[in-house]
Amino acid sequence: MTSHDPAPFDLVLKGRRVVLPDGMCEAAIAIAGGRIAAVLDPSAAPRGVRTIDAGDRVIMPGLVDTHAHVNEPGRTEWEGFATATRACAAGGITTVVDMPLNSIPVTTTRAALEEKRRASAGQTWVDHGFWGGVVPGNERELEPLVEAGALGFKAFLVHSGIDDFPMAEEGDLRRAMPILARLGVPLLVHAELEGEAPETAGDPRSYATYLASRPPAWEEAAVHRMVELCRTYGGPVHVVHLSAAGALDDVSRARAEGLPFSIETCPHYLLLAAEEVPEGHTEYKCAPPIRERDNRERLWKALVSGAIDLVVSDHSPCTPRLKLPQEGDFLRAWGGIASLQLGLSLIWTEASRRGATLSDLARWMCEAPARLAGLSHKKGRIAPGLDADFVVWAPDATFVVEPSILRHRHPVTPYLGRTLRGEVKTTILRGQTVYEGGVVRDEPRGVPLLGRGA
Repeated sequence: MTSHDPAPFDLVLKGRRVVLPDGMCEAAIAIAGGRIAAVLDPSAAPRGVRTIDAGDRVIMPGLVDTHAHVNEPGRTEWEGFATATRACAAGGITTVVDMPLNSIPVTTTRAALEEKRRASAGQTWVDHGFWGGVVPGNERELEPLVEAGALGFKAFLVHSGIDDFPMAEEGDLRRAMPILARLGVPLLVHAELEGEAPETAGDPRSYATYLASRPPAWEEAAVHRMVELCRTYGGPVHVVHLSAAGALDDVSRARAEGLPFSIETCPHYLLLAAEEVPEGHTEYKCAPPIRERDNRERLWKALVSGAIDLVVSDHSPCTPRLKLPQEGDFLRAWGGIASLQLGLSLIWTEASRRGATLSDLARWMCEAPARLAGLSHKKGRIAPGLDADFVVWAPDATFVVEPSILRHRHPVTPYLGRTLRGEVKTTILRGQTVYEGGVVRDEPRGVPLLGRGA
């Protein structure tokens, strides 16, 4: 294949700041059949092929968000595949993996996964996968779920918020984990073990009251337990949305032993602080809770050092009324933060102030999430043979988060009014533009990603 033979290529994407696995450089990316055919020096780029020149804008792999609650079927009034994946396209996310709860039915059986696949058909603007769930008594469903395409499994160690996805006790985990280890799929854990907490007698409109109700000791105890279980059964364990930095000591020891143990955190834990949450503003409520500034800084140090592997949204929306905006009651309002479209800009706004690089960003938000979901062979990097998924963005451009720009079903988010740095200009999915210049293209081009390595 030479620079004089354009026939094999459909498109060339070139720019002066292309984030490759080994660093950023000027490059031309040749695309054929929806995949990356070659990464070339611009001087060797084929002529006579449709070319997009990004100039000084950054070309990065399409983001991979492995933690989103799409809520369809059953609670489409909360979100839904069409609105969620349009938000993904606008935010530079080309792959999203849906969590198994808040939909009806929850994804704890093969039949439920097949129902979710039918619900998503024909209304997704980006590629998408599915996590299954571990709940009491469903261990016989785990292998059929993997056969049907589940990429791994989620379990709660505390009440999930909905009764049809009950928490997994230690015995449930001990029955499930040998199966998952044999199948080679990860167990994703909401790591809070309910223990002693102060009486919730404070003002329910005060964030401090809610914060005290879910102390960091709950997370620390849960991570400690999961390290022990990982050591026993040997399969990969992943802690979702880590909030309490104190739990990282156990993780460091586990990794020193060579255990397959990984950690994610989320934009809200890296940008927000408990001391700054306004009274009654329940759009800030999530579980585990947003903690204090000092804790936030410790999370940033862990992320930059590699002790935390990845950053994903934990997009968990609901209808506005469930946030109880008039009452402002943190104890009774639904917990969950909506930010699916904003992740790249949120993290870059803070990371750029802290000396992190564009390569760091690609590792946290593209490469590591793809690896968690078993999709590294096609997603998360700019390399020959992988899907031609890209986000082209302007890292120095700023914008204000207004309801009118959000593609989520409900523009309820703690980030309204914030000025963010880093603006997505174009999103390309398997060589096709799905978002450009503020417009999501009409045709839904997303496909399901069924099974690790598929």
